[in-house]
Amino acid sequence: MEPLDAAADVHALIRDLLPVVAPSAWFDSGTSEVVLPVGRSEARASTWTALERCAREPRSAWPRVLDEWVREVGHRAFLAVGEMELFGDVRELLRLRIVPKLAPRDREGLVVVPAGDHFDAMVMIEHPRYGGPLTKARAGLLGLRKLGYVMTNTHDRELADVSVRDQPLLPGRDVRVVTKPGSRYVSALLSEVEQFLPSPNEHGALVGVPSHSTLLLYPITSTAVLEVLPVFADVVAEMHADADDPCAPGVYWSHGERRLTPLTGSAGAGAGAPTEFSALLLRLPEVP
Repeated sequence: MEPLDAAADVHALIRDLLPVVAPSAWFDSGTSEVVLPVGRSEARASTWTALERCAREPRSAWPRVLDEWVREVGHRAFLAVGEMELFGDVRELLRLRIVPKLAPRDREGLVVVPAGDHFDAMVMIEHPRYGGPLTKARAGLLGLRKLGYVMTNTHDRELADVSVRDQPLLPGRDVRVVTKPGSRYVSALLSEVEQFLPSPNEHGALVGVPSHSTLLLYPITSTAVLEVLPVFADVVAEMHADADDPCAPGVYWSHGERRLTPLTGSAGAGAGAPTEFSALLLRLPEVP
């Protein structure tokens, strides 16, 4: 049975069960949510999990399954409202953290959206003791739905004071370092590297994000990139291995509409190079 096929009967059972298990709660048929008043606040829980659980069980087991689910969400609601009172306006604490693409089992239950082909954007609660990744259940109970302001929070409160400097990589070849020591969010600038590159920037840049506090950039302007790439890749790998908060060990080519193409120090300019990058090398001016 599919969850939606069970919806009408399951919701009817929930309406019957609430006066017994959670007398102050009520069912909102417009949103298919159970509303749980806690003190002066209220929390909401979508019935989708209940529908999924019932769909896997015989009808005779549904009252037991729903009894357990209502008690479970009631407990979570109590904790969630406690968090709201502890945090104040939790929306002020939400941040965006860019991480390497998560496996399906790792992203399950978290508020995560794809950030291109190779990274994910994970919503975080920034709190020294009670913070961490925002779960879908926590978001629902805290009433967090539209989260478009999270990137603005991250920029304004975490990234406004990043430092940018050029550092020698090879004789006459500098790497641009974008960093904020101790930050967990500099990696969120991965989709905005163009703001740190010279303009115009026709050919893109090598990009490394060895830790969440540091981006490394090398603008591609000539065939000097052939010399720089293996050294750049070694530096990224070493920094990643030594980082307290590592992000990604590899090197990417940032180009086009915020596209990132993976490269490696050994194959980036050779037979294993991506076709687009190999074609770029043929168009580049010679090393000045």
